Amino acid sequence: MPGYNLVDGPWLMARPMDGGPPVRLGIAEVLARAHEFEGLVVEFSTQLPAVLRQVLLPVVAHATGAPRTLDEKGERLAQKHGFTEGERKLLETYLDEHRAQFDLFDPKNPFGQVAGLRTAKGETKGSAALVATAASGNNVPLFASRTDADPLDLTPAQAAHWLVHAHCWDTAAIKTGVVGDDQVKAGKTTGNPTGPLGQLGVIVPTGRTLYETLLLNLPVTPPTVLGVPQWLRGPHGPAWKPRAAEGLLDLWTWQARRIRLVPHEDGSGQLRVARVVISAGDRLTPMPEREPHTAWTFTAPAKKSATARPERRPRRHTQGKAAWRGLDALLSATRQGPEGAFETSVLLDEISGLREIGSLDADYPLQVETFGMVYGTQSAVVEDVLHDSIPLSLLALHQDSEAHELLLDVAEQAEQLARAVNNLSADLRRAAGAEPVPWDKGQRPGEFLLHLLDPLVRRLLAGVRGAGDDEEQLHQGRLAWEEVAHRHAREAADALLLAAPAATFGGRTLEQPGKAGEAAKAGKAGRTRSYSLGAAGANFRRQLDEILPRWTDALRQAAAAREAEIGPGPDHDPDLGADFDH
Repeated sequence: MPGYNLVDGPWLMARPMDGGPPVRLGIAEVLARAHEFEGLVVEFSTQLPAVLRQVLLPVVAHATGAPRTLDEKGERLAQKHGFTEGERKLLETYLDEHRAQFDLFDPKNPFGQVAGLRTAKGETKGSAALVATAASGNNVPLFASRTDADPLDLTPAQAAHWLVHAHCWDTAAIKTGVVGDDQVKAGKTTGNPTGPLGQLGVIVPTGRTLYETLLLNLPVTPPTVLGVPQWLRGPHGPAWKPRAAEGLLDLWTWQARRIRLVPHEDGSGQLRVARVVISAGDRLTPMPEREPHTAWTFTAPAKKSATARPERRPRRHTQGKAAWRGLDALLSATRQGPEGAFETSVLLDEISGLREIGSLDADYPLQVETFGMVYGTQSAVVEDVLHDSIPLSLLALHQDSEAHELLLDVAEQAEQLARAVNNLSADLRRAAGAEPVPWDKGQRPGEFLLHLLDPLVRRLLAGVRGAGDDEEQLHQGRLAWEEVAHRHAREAADALLLAAPAATFGGRTLEQPGKAGEAAKAGKAGRTRSYSLGAAGANFRRQLDEILPRWTDALRQAAAAREAEIGPGPDHDPDLGADFDH
């Protein structure tokens, strides 16, 4: 049976800079022409970091070397025509020398697989077991158009993408036992973790071209700790073990599963993959301190003692939250926030350094893509896939910059506005004799407001990136944000107020939670609070003024100017006027 070599087989799709249709290329050509493409096109979003880490970045780093200093990284980024002639020669030589290791169906050492991998009974599974979006066993996506019994013929290009995806993101729990694995019990292995990327909130900075994206994702790494990729550690056998990563390239090409693709020829003589064998692979312990594609959070140690230090763990993305809502963990080398201490990714920290040494301009069009996987039922099924992309100002990566303060303020103001709307909803429900919507159940109106604010924040992020260090533009952007955010928040509040039942006009007086029992013991009346339509509206307006102070001041100044011009009416009430001016 013929092979399929990833070096020149057209399994990658790249998007040209001129806006033309994507072109299909192998590893060699996509790297040689990396400066001609905006980026890669993948069938499923989480395939992108898998292809970068399992294939392209390791090839570049091992063939040409990772940058040893920040200055060297900056110099390589400045190359307008991609890799230099010397680097292209190194890449060409490297891929020629290791071409055999990139054959997807090599009978002795197939790429990313174990030759001859088999179960005791010679069983195989449908190729859907590789595909996160396909029904397979207990992993049945909502509204799936096929069942586990339907055959799924993958092209070699599709199979290659899902192969590296499985090494990065595969589900956990029970895996098929195979011959040669001495840790198999009753024909299976248990306790398998998810793939390494499934344990992270993945952050991938992207540049103007694929070449720049590759360089932005190559961390400064001394040659002594670079290590070697999986294709030079093999051939792998069915046995596995828990171990630490031996260098950056070992981490990127981690073989989290033992896999064998079973190819066949279809009716037209084309290679297809419909059956696979997937079993347990190496378990990464512990997560390396220098993992470049994630931010970090510091939590209280599990065992408290005088010498115990906070535990540093990868920060995972939150389901349902846009990437800009996690800016506090992206923008600072180290930051203390309401949820604890954060540390940004190694790559974003280096990009900040590149700006400081002048290798990147303040208005460089940096995009940050975030990826994550939500697992359910003991991490044995995929419940959701997270992917977002936001523009990010390089100046905002510096803690003492105006852009940094503005973006953090905007993200926090959006959250506060959502809480204010939720508080209004809760107060109106109490006034009507109902209980507030629980924070973890139902659709809260604050989430709808955040949905309305999302495109506004994204436009602001792009504007801040383009403004550079122009303080006047940043000030105008902040004021414009507060104006539109104020309007959206008032519209959300008005919808709640107009829908409130008549009973909320009179309202109710309730004892404060936790006070009634204490008061009864002391022989005193408990503390009470009145809830009504008027009180709820006034409380919301007060919160709105506090959250958006600049626009509130602008409104008051405008009202004062009008009053100075035409004078107050005979029955003018300044406080009431301020309310309606909003």
